[in-house]
Amino acid sequence: MALTRTLDDAVVVLTGASSGIGTATAYALARRGAAVALAARSEDALERVAARCRELGGQALVVPTDVTDPVAVEILAARAAEEFGRIDAWINNAAVSAVGLFDEIPVREFRRVLEVNLLGTVHGMRAALPYLAAAGGGVLVNNASVLAEVAMPYQSAYNATKHGIRGLADTVRQELRLTGRGNVSVCTVLPASIDTPFFRHAANHTGRELVPPPPVYPPELVAETIVRVLRRPRREAYAGGAARLLGAQWRLAPALAERALGWYVHRTQFGPAGRPDSAGNVFAADAAARRDGGWHGRRRQLVRMTTAFGLAAAGTAVGTLAARARRSRTERR
Repeated sequence: MALTRTLDDAVVVLTGASSGIGTATAYALARRGAAVALAARSEDALERVAARCRELGGQALVVPTDVTDPVAVEILAARAAEEFGRIDAWINNAAVSAVGLFDEIPVREFRRVLEVNLLGTVHGMRAALPYLAAAGGGVLVNNASVLAEVAMPYQSAYNATKHGIRGLADTVRQELRLTGRGNVSVCTVLPASIDTPFFRHAANHTGRELVPPPPVYPPELVAETIVRVLRRPRREAYAGGAARLLGAQWRLAPALAERALGWYVHRTQFGPAGRPDSAGNVFAADAAARRDGGWHGRRRQLVRMTTAFGLAAAGTAVGTLAARARRSRTERR
């Protein structure tokens, strides 16, 4: 079910709104006249985003929130409903990451990534559902990343949370349908590499600078994908052609795709060496209010890398068919 109202009359709660995809989404909604309740840990950053939303024609409410605290998330929902009268849509977007080998990421950071990304989404969904139902239906969007479908080395905690978010959404969607609450849609968005501060802010235990594996897409691409999902909900929506290609490769030949993506990311995710270990923004709030991460130069690789992904997908398909043919000949003997 789509929003019961048009976007210019909709009330949307958005977590992780202080930078990156969250900020871009807030601006996209504001341009369409929506009322947005903005949540993140940094009040200063949220106030800057809210001011811009109002300039763009939307209404904005700032509610500093740590999504790992279920009481704080309930307060966020109550504040939004009190200010605007209802909640029509809820977007779970808050996320952090700790990058490094699985057995070298501090357990404390690993746990925090799980709490922010996965439990933060759980808290958001639990807070949102009663309000969406009370509004006569609505849309719940979880920003999960293409890493909800595929896997990338050095991102074990992040991968685990995004796979968990995808499974959670599927389960809750089933339960809503079975209990007569099908007027609430649950949608999962799967972006590719996005030009946000994410890689600069991640906890880093690799000894090297982190960079997003190309092709890198602008955050506005994800924001527009979320807007489309709000208008016409669907189970899942990719943001970026590379995400769609990666998903197709993974489904077609998972073992080969796993090896290929591991090799590719190992060679493209790192910049210069000499970077000291850092906990990034895993525990500390981001006060930048920036949409982009400064990776504009890597966007120039978009066509070349998308072509490479396409050729890799074709090669994977050919390899799979050849392997099947060999097995078939062997079995006939």
